[in-house]
Amino acid sequence: RAFSRGKHAPPRVPPPKLGAFNRPASPSPPPCIIGARNIEQERASKQARTGMSGPREVVTLQLGHYAGSVGAHWWGLQEASFCFDLADKQSEDGIHHDVLFRTGRTFQGQETYTPRLIVMDLKGSLSSLKQEGSLYQDPKTNTPVAWKGNLSTHQEEPSPKNPFLHGPNRSESNRSSNGDSVLRTPPGGKGRTSLPERQGEALKALNADCGMHVWSDFLRTHLHPRSILTIHQYDHEGESNRLEAFGQGEKLLQDATYLEELEDRLHFYVEECDYLQGFQVLCDLHNGFSGVGSKVTELLRDEYPGKGILTWGLTPVLSTPNPQLRLYRLMNTVLGLVHLSSHSSLFCPLSLNGSLGLRPEPPIALPYVHYDASWSYHTSAILATALDTCTVPYRLHSSTLSMVHLAEALNFSGRKVATAAAALPFPAAPSQSLPDALCAHQSSIPWSPLSSCGEQGDSRCFAQSVVLRGIAKERLVSKPSPGCEPKSILHMCETGEEVLTRYLYTTCPSTLSTMHLLEGPCQLRAPYPQYFSPQLDKQGFLSDTPTRASATVGSIPVITALQSSSVLHGALGLFHRELRQLDLRRWASFFTAGVELNDFQETLEDLRTLSHCYREGSLGSEEESEDEVD
Repeated sequence: RAFSRGKHAPPRVPPPKLGAFNRPASPSPPPCIIGARNIEQERASKQARTGMSGPREVVTLQLGHYAGSVGAHWWGLQEASFCFDLADKQSEDGIHHDVLFRTGRTFQGQETYTPRLIVMDLKGSLSSLKQEGSLYQDPKTNTPVAWKGNLSTHQEEPSPKNPFLHGPNRSESNRSSNGDSVLRTPPGGKGRTSLPERQGEALKALNADCGMHVWSDFLRTHLHPRSILTIHQYDHEGESNRLEAFGQGEKLLQDATYLEELEDRLHFYVEECDYLQGFQVLCDLHNGFSGVGSKVTELLRDEYPGKGILTWGLTPVLSTPNPQLRLYRLMNTVLGLVHLSSHSSLFCPLSLNGSLGLRPEPPIALPYVHYDASWSYHTSAILATALDTCTVPYRLHSSTLSMVHLAEALNFSGRKVATAAAALPFPAAPSQSLPDALCAHQSSIPWSPLSSCGEQGDSRCFAQSVVLRGIAKERLVSKPSPGCEPKSILHMCETGEEVLTRYLYTTCPSTLSTMHLLEGPCQLRAPYPQYFSPQLDKQGFLSDTPTRASATVGSIPVITALQSSSVLHGALGLFHRELRQLDLRRWASFFTAGVELNDFQETLEDLRTLSHCYREGSLGSEEESEDEVD
C-alpha cells in the first residue's frame, strides 16, 4: 500500500518476500562498553549491505509505572540481542536496533547508545535512579556553595542502588554458547573475564529476597537525560494524592509546564530522525495515566500527521475486594480504550488478567512459566517478551513493512483494537523440526491470550500478524529418509515460510495472515526472572529428561500474534453492559476529577459502536438482540 511521503517517509524500494530470512554476513565491530559503541563503523557496514540510507526511526513513550516495568524488561531484552562478535552464533538476525536506539556523546567524548525514549511517571517511582541518568554527568558541574553562613544538612535514607546499572563504564555483558554469563572486555583488553562479583551477588539477592519493587530496580539499560519526566503533582506510594482517575490525567497535560516539557522532548528526538516512521506508546490503562495517554496520542496525531501510532494499553494483575476500586479501574479502562484507539493507528490491550471487567477471573495460566501474578516484576517480563516479538516486523533491516503498514493490515473496517497472543516458549523439543512441532497442535497454535478478552476458541479471526523466532534454519523443514512418505503436507514444504503459511491457512482458512520468521531466539539476561518450568533446557526447548531444579534459561523460542478478532465483540460488549446497568451518578467522585457524566455516556456509545465492528455476521444471541433494541 502506498502511504503519504512526508518529510520522514522512507525511500520506496521493492518489498522483499514476506518472512524471508535476513542474515547477511557482517564484519565484527570492535569490543565496546555498554551504552557506548563504535557506532559509525557499524552503521556504515549496515548501510553498505542493506542499501538503505538509514533506519526508519521510532520514538517510544512510556506512560505510567506498569508501563515503566514492561519497558524496563523490553529494553533489557533488546540489549541482550546486541551482537558485537561475528563468531557469536546468535547474530542480530536482521533486527535494526537503530530503529529504537540513538547515538550520542558524553561530556568526556564517549559515544553512547540509548533508547529514543520518553518516560512519564510519578514522584517516588525512581528509587535510586537519577532523573538525568548517569551517562552524561559532568564533573565540572559540582560548584562550591557561595553561602557563608551556617549550613544544616537534612538527608533522607538513600534507596538501595540498582546493581545492574554501574555507570557509564559498565562493560557489555554477553552470553557464551553454553548460556553462562561472560563479560566482553573494554577496548584494548584481551580475552573474556567472568561475571563481576557484585553482579553475582545481585543475582543471589534477587533470588533470595525478591527485592524488585519499582521498575528502576530492574532496569539495566542506561537512559538519556531527556528521557525521564517526573510528575511531582502526584505520589507513586501512599493512600492519598494518587493519580487514580482518567480526568486527572487529562488535566495534567492541560498544565503548560508538563505540556511544554513533553513537546520539547518530542522535538529533541524527532528532529534528529531522518526517516521517522512513528511512535509506540506504552500506557497504563487502569489508572489516571489512561487520561495522560489520551492527551499524548491526540498530540502525536495532530503534530505528526501520517506517522504511525501504535499504542499498548497495559494493566497489571489486580485483585481488590473493593467494588469502588474495581469500578474505577473499569471506567478508566473504557475511557482509555475508546480515546486511545481513536487517536492511534492501532491499539492493543496487554494484561495477564483473566478479565478486565467487574467480575474478577483467575489470571492467565502459562504452561511453562511459573510466575507470581501479584508481582509486577514477573508479569511485566512476560508482556515485554511478547511485545519484543510482536514489534519485529517494523524493526527489520531489509523489510519495508512500516508501523503504518502493520496497522493498516489489521485496522480495516473500523477495527482499530487488536488482541495479542503468545506461546512463551514455543513448545518444541531440541531436535524437533518445525513441521513436527506444528503437527502436534493440529487444531490451533497453543498460544495464550494476553489481552484479557478471553480465548479465541471458535471466534473468527479477521486478520493477524504472526512472528515466530528461535527455530534453527536446519530444523525449519522436515528431511525424511529417501523412500519414506511424508507425515503431512507440512512435511512436504521446502521452506520454513511455506511451512508456517500452510499451517496458518489450515487453522485459520478465512484469515488474512502475514508472518515473519527469525532464526535467532529471544535472548534472556539478568535481571530477567528465571520463572520457567523444570521441563525446559537452557535454550528454552522441552527437555527429554526434566530435572527437579530449573535450568538457567538463556534464550527461548517465541511465537506471537496480533489479531483482529470477533472475540473483541464479546469483550467490549461486556464492558458496555456492565457499566450501562449501573447508576453512574452514585460515583460522583470519579466525575469531579474532570470527566463529565454526559461525556462518559457518549464514550459508552462509542464503545458499543466499536464492539459492533467485530460482529461475526448475525449471532442471534439474546444479549446482542438486547443491545440492538437499546
